[in-house]
Amino acid sequence: MFDVEHRSPTLPYNEVLVETITQLAKENNLSITDSFAEPFGNSPGTWGPFPDSIDALGRLKKHYSTLVLLSNIDNVNIRTTVDQRLEPIKFEAVYTAQDIGSYKPERRNFEYMAGHMRKELGLDYDKGDVLHVAHSLQADHVTCKKMGLRSVYIARGEDEASAVNKVGGRDKVGYEWKFETLNDFADEVERQFQAKQGAK
Repeated sequence: MFDVEHRSPTLPYNEVLVETITQLAKENNLSITDSFAEPFGNSPGTWGPFPDSIDALGRLKKHYSTLVLLSNIDNVNIRTTVDQRLEPIKFEAVYTAQDIGSYKPERRNFEYMAGHMRKELGLDYDKGDVLHVAHSLQADHVTCKKMGLRSVYIARGEDEASAVNKVGGRDKVGYEWKFETLNDFADEVERQFQAKQGAK
């Protein structure tokens, strides 16, 4: 899939999926029809969130007023996800590869987000206003390190050492914190806010 994204960076994600599964079938001497491939391309909008996502995002929203998505998914599928799968969580902005014209981990995707957040939301990475929270070391954390962006790694069962080796070593990523789940991260955020309130 990354090969298709790299070769055709302006191709929407749903079409990337169609091309990927078509190529995979061809490589394995299998035949698939458009009636199968096209629904597969539109399937991301039907994917459910991780079990802890809505609860964790809701708790984070109480402490951080602005939630933003930077996604490789196409506009139609991400809108379905946000409106139906992640309800009632409200995101102040959603930036997609389709709008940007390239896919993460391209630097321009992060620069696009940073520029739009600065202009539209008054938030500045350079001033420490933003914390990037993501699972993928390859798609997110490597570029965060290159740009000096503060980040949190959500492992979700992934072996950290193996994942780090796949991207070229620990010096390729710079996440400041690691949590197993988004709920674990939300727990720590709440703990720190409670500690600050208790210290007043």
